[in-house]
Amino acid sequence: MVSFEMNDRKKIGLGLTGFGIFFSFLGIIFFFDKGLLAMGNILFISGVSLTIGLKSTMQFFMKPQNFKGTISFGVGFFFVVIGWPIIGMILETYGFVVLFSGFWPTLAVFLQRIPILGWLFQQPYVRSLLDRYRGRRVPV
Repeated sequence: MVSFEMNDRKKIGLGLTGFGIFFSFLGIIFFFDKGLLAMGNILFISGVSLTIGLKSTMQFFMKPQNFKGTISFGVGFFFVVIGWPIIGMILETYGFVVLFSGFWPTLAVFLQRIPILGWLFQQPYVRSLLDRYRGRRVPV
C-alpha cells in the first residue's frame, strides 16, 4: 500500500530533489560547471530515493521500458563526473525525457489548473498540442 502522508523522510527527500534541480540549473548557468552538475545529480537521485523509497526507485529504474532512459541517464552522469559536462547533460536530458515520459500528461493537467499559467495552457493551440501527446509515451 502506498502512503501519501508527508513524513520527515519524504520532506527531506523533496528538499534534496529541489536542491538537486537547483544545483543542476546553476551548473548549466555557469557554463556547464561539472562540480555543480555532479552535485545536482547526486542530490536529485538521493532525493527521489528518499521520497518514494529505495525499493520503488529501483523498480522504477529497472522496468524494461525504462532501460534506455536509465542507461542514458547513468552514462550521462558518468560523463559529467569525468569532465565532459555538455555530452553528459545531453545524454541525461534524453534519459530524463524517456524515464519520465509517463508523467507528462499528469504534469499537463496540473499546469492547466494553475491560476495564471492555466490560462496560457488552455489556449487552443497549446491545448491541441497537449491533447495530442496525452496518454502516449515518447517513442524511443
